[in-house]
Amino acid sequence: MLQTLEGGQNGPRLSVTTPLEEVEAAAAVTDVLVLDFDAFRDGRGFSLAAVLRERGYAGRLIAAGKVLPDQARHLRRSGFDAVELAPGADTTAWDRMDQAFSASYQPAVDPAPTIWQRRRAASNDRDLDALADRLNRETAGKDASEIVKAALDPALGLRVGAISSFGAESAALLDIIASENRDVPVVFLETGQHFLQTLSYRTQLTKALGLTDVRLVTPDASEKATLDARDDLWKTNADACCDLRKVRPLARATAGFNALITGRKRYQASTRAKLKPFEVLDGVLRINPLANWDADDVEAWLDENDLPRHPLVEQGYRSIGCWPCTRAVQDGEDTRAGRWSGMDKVECGIHLGRRQVAA
Repeated sequence: MLQTLEGGQNGPRLSVTTPLEEVEAAAAVTDVLVLDFDAFRDGRGFSLAAVLRERGYAGRLIAAGKVLPDQARHLRRSGFDAVELAPGADTTAWDRMDQAFSASYQPAVDPAPTIWQRRRAASNDRDLDALADRLNRETAGKDASEIVKAALDPALGLRVGAISSFGAESAALLDIIASENRDVPVVFLETGQHFLQTLSYRTQLTKALGLTDVRLVTPDASEKATLDARDDLWKTNADACCDLRKVRPLARATAGFNALITGRKRYQASTRAKLKPFEVLDGVLRINPLANWDADDVEAWLDENDLPRHPLVEQGYRSIGCWPCTRAVQDGEDTRAGRWSGMDKVECGIHLGRRQVAA
């Protein structure tokens, strides 16, 4: 809910006519920023707020000046936390207009799903939830190969793709998929910040397994130019960097699939501890054939099938992502301890879903 505050708030105060570069410079050194509207019909303030939020600004944004109660909800959805009013001003109208509508038709900085997203998700989820439950029952106790085979059954009519990082453990899952169908599309998020060894390994493994449809997915050029022109967003906001380079591109690249195979395993992180072979996430069936595998199971499969290893594994890298946020792990450390080391972060976001991210 948009807060209403009395005038004289602390923090830099800039007109909404201020160039974006100057607004960003001010935002970089303050936790509170006041944007002053010279006219209620000037939309630049809404745009500035939305851009700041998209670029990772987490401080308080306060609207001031010539704004109207009718704009309360739009201010909030654009990224404002509060509106500054004259001392003694009646806040009733502001509170009422902020809560006048309970749903939205267009997406915004506000993470709440739109009406059409909720309707589509509810319809898809009902059908897919039932399918996931059935497949979990039918594949209970079966191995990873049988889980993949069940997911690829033409009778289900699923549009199935796979997601792979071509990382330390990726060869096992890709080998199982290739054994069933080498033509399954495999999506690789080419973030632009992978280790060179990962790119070489992707080429080597693709050829070794005979994969015919590995799709390299890159960030949107215009989004990257706007949000991370210097390629250093990871330094200030790792979540925003992952969103730009992984979450958004994956959403676009997999729009034509209603089922995705992943290599996630329960042992990898607390966020995966209750992982099932089949689950539904944002209206898409996620298939996790290796859910109950551990590191020893992966090693055994790689050995038994004489699969090539990622070249960084022998240097102590047990889980491999982008180079700025990945380090080698020490003896006794958790497998994923080298991912986003020192940060309160264990997932890039592609496996969390919009609802969990919003929560």
